Amino acid sequence: KKKSLFIFMLLQAAQKIGAGLSTIGIAGSGVGIGIIFGALIIGTSRNPFLKDDMFRSAMLGFALTEAIALFALMMAFLILFV
Repeated sequence: KKKSLFIFMLLQAAQKIGAGLSTIGIAGSGVGIGIIFGALIIGTSRNPFLKDDMFRSAMLGFALTEAIALFALMMAFLILFV
C-alpha cells in the first residue's frame, strides 16, 4: 500500500515538472515577439516609406510566434489535466 502511494506521488511530481518544462516555449516566444517588434521599430525609423510593408510582415511573424506560445501552453494543460 505504501509503495503504490509512493508511485502515485512520484507520477504527480513528474507531471508537474513536465508541465513546468513545457512552458519554456512561452518564454522563447516572448523573446521572439520582442525581436520582431524591435526590428519593426528600427526598420521604420530607417525607412518610413516602407512602414506598411514591414508592418504586414511583422504581423505575420507575430502570429506565427504567438502560435508557438499557444502550442506550448496547450501542451502544459494537456500534461496537467489529461
